[in-house]
Amino acid sequence: MSKDRRGQRLPKIVVIGGGTGLSVMLRGLKEMPLDITAIVTVADDGGSSGILRSEMQMPPPGDIRSVIAALADVEPLLSELLQYRFTSGAGLAGHSLGNLILAAMTDISGDFVTGIRELSQVLAVRGQVLPASGQAIVLRAEMEDGTVVIGESNIPKAGKRIKKVFIEPENVQPLPEALKALEEADAILAGPGSLYTSILPNLLVPKLAEAILKSEAVKIFVCNVMTQPGETDNYSVSDHLTAVHQHVGHHLFDYVIVNNGEIPPQVQSKYAEQGSKAVHLDIDEVTKRGYKVIADRLVLFRTYLRHDAKRLSEHIYQLVDSWMGRKR
Repeated sequence: MSKDRRGQRLPKIVVIGGGTGLSVMLRGLKEMPLDITAIVTVADDGGSSGILRSEMQMPPPGDIRSVIAALADVEPLLSELLQYRFTSGAGLAGHSLGNLILAAMTDISGDFVTGIRELSQVLAVRGQVLPASGQAIVLRAEMEDGTVVIGESNIPKAGKRIKKVFIEPENVQPLPEALKALEEADAILAGPGSLYTSILPNLLVPKLAEAILKSEAVKIFVCNVMTQPGETDNYSVSDHLTAVHQHVGHHLFDYVIVNNGEIPPQVQSKYAEQGSKAVHLDIDEVTKRGYKVIADRLVLFRTYLRHDAKRLSEHIYQLVDSWMGRKR
């Protein structure tokens, strides 16, 4: 059991998702007095992860690698090394070093989950990193025109509006440790990240959404700042929540954290060229459905638009601490 300096138990928070958005947020959360478990998607089938998944018959390591790098308590250079991607070399180009290390650890330990655990210890990861399942998942999407697209990496490229996504095999077993973490959680958080290809694949793993529903933890959805071309074109905040509800059949979250800070026109123009725009906060619709909204300026822009990890983490911690206070 993790404790703070006063000997009190740290709040247990489970974070669900994958991709860049999750990793950015975790860099902020790991600085808070929280006991963190990250449950990460295993549906990736593109790039380095796709090659290793196919050739090594292992779950895709890419999203896991990014989360480990975000939570690792090591020198920045070592974290950067994990994320390093080779640009040349026969058979090496396109691979990230962290993916290859995870593949090696899986081979050495004989098991993907054990390999993650061993690497996490070596890198002094703050918390635990768990795949949603011990086996790779194939993600399929049915589009509104009735066509079906196979493969996580192909779905955003289809250029069609998504009706629903589903996983194969349908009866894939969730990791027991993931279920245990959800059962013991004081807070459960989903997002930010690609709605249909990072967040929903986790929630579609049998028993995971059920465990969230049964939990007495405070449940929080962190909405993306921008729409994602090929996934959430023109989506509002309520559209994101509707998609979750339609896929799992339940109202999962208590709180929604959203950005209401202004995005500079030049940044909007840059993203508009890629077919992306700010997610519209239709606050009346969201609150009408029973969600509590926390809105603040939560964006930073450097090369890309990202969540302000520190500010976002402070909101999350305050929510969790307040919830724990009510339970005491």
